[in-house]
Amino acid sequence: MVSIDNLPDQLVWEIFNRIKNTNDRNSISLTCKRFHNLDNEQRNYIRIGCGLNPAIESLTSLCHRFPNLNKIEITYSGWMSNLGKQLEDQGLSILSKTCPLLTDLTLSYCTFITDTGLSYISSCSKLSSLKLNFTPRITGCGIFSIIVTSKNLKTLHLIRCLNITNLEWLECLGKLKTLEDLSIKNCRGIGEGALIKLGPTWRNIKRLRFEVDANYRYMKLYDRLAVDRWHTQWVPCDNMVEVKLVNCIISPGRGLACILDKCKNLEKIHLDMCVGVRDDDIIRLVENSKNLRAISIRVPSDFSIMENPLRFTDGSLKAIAQNCKLLESVALSFSDELVLDRVYSFNNVGMKALCFAENLEILELVRCQEISDEGIEFVGRYGNLRVLRLTKCLGVTDDGFKGIVGLRKLEVLVVNDCPQVSLRGVEGAAKYVSFKQDLSWIPPLLAAVSHRLPVKPPPAGDRRTPQIHRRPSASQPQAADIVL
Repeated sequence: MVSIDNLPDQLVWEIFNRIKNTNDRNSISLTCKRFHNLDNEQRNYIRIGCGLNPAIESLTSLCHRFPNLNKIEITYSGWMSNLGKQLEDQGLSILSKTCPLLTDLTLSYCTFITDTGLSYISSCSKLSSLKLNFTPRITGCGIFSIIVTSKNLKTLHLIRCLNITNLEWLECLGKLKTLEDLSIKNCRGIGEGALIKLGPTWRNIKRLRFEVDANYRYMKLYDRLAVDRWHTQWVPCDNMVEVKLVNCIISPGRGLACILDKCKNLEKIHLDMCVGVRDDDIIRLVENSKNLRAISIRVPSDFSIMENPLRFTDGSLKAIAQNCKLLESVALSFSDELVLDRVYSFNNVGMKALCFAENLEILELVRCQEISDEGIEFVGRYGNLRVLRLTKCLGVTDDGFKGIVGLRKLEVLVVNDCPQVSLRGVEGAAKYVSFKQDLSWIPPLLAAVSHRLPVKPPPAGDRRTPQIHRRPSASQPQAADIVL
């Protein structure tokens, strides 16, 4: 019988590799001096953050203890000042000097690291993966310093990097021709049109994820030069296997629409809330991508954009069935938020039909005058509805909310400028209730027919009544503040 003390080092390392829980690894390394030394040599990944205090001294100790680190994640999610100082630029300088094997670096919520810190990391010649998540002090200059010196960069993820506006690094990245995985999410200074700067590196990219912040869309018009570049420049995407686009504008000949029909080896496509998706786009995509295994499309359900109706029909489904022989998964859906603005034909029958919308979470009704109390009563039967907003709906009164009060199903109820609804009528209908009434939008003749409104208009001057917000009591869960 072989004692564990006599096991060869390689076999012990193999055992350590199978232990994924960090606490378990730490416990085993403390059982004996040999295991402690072997673990120190074999450990190639650490995840540090709020518990690193004092930051510089603790990081230095860890880097000396684990000399073969090649993957490091630094995250300060949930950090508060009473937890000690965050790691600053000096910490990245220590990493660059003590971790020569570093290939993968992730910085999350590191609010004190600047471009100077990234310039230290640029000396890590083996760096192939850089992931930044909410690093507000890092700009395009910091990214540029990494790309210029890191000749092996294959993965670049930028998430909520709000100050990256200088895009010269994109052209430099295009010349590098090594990038395989690019993810850009909610970076306000990087629009869809900017990705044309990648140039020849499109040929090497395998995974592309691009997400536009829906609350801060960069709504500038495409200039003529940018449009011409997308038309004239060939964008090869031969190695692309996965594409995910969120809140993007899919417009013929512009931006990311140009790559959809050039991904010959594409296996996964996900279009989430992309405005302008047409049958032609999907048909060209599936005709050129015979290896598709998964298709997921979620289209906007904002019917207030009546001048730009949805252009995705059964023709696309027919093309998918005819061309995608390897297809394993198809998901087609509307968004979980429904906004109806001045859709005068929508009435109580429509409200009843929404009882079958099992995934509907947010419903907003604006100037839907055919909806009465009967329609509002159906809200109590919506399975997953969390937020209800009513604005300037004439047919709704306090009676419509009687069936909702006390159910505690809604998290947020917002009632704006509905003349026949009072604050008392909506109290208790949700965990958070916001009530505001401005009757200046109603013509005097229409106001006179309502028994709740004065026959005579208010005196000259400001006719706006005070805004009232009813917040939950201390015993009720606090909902996030909303902007009305």
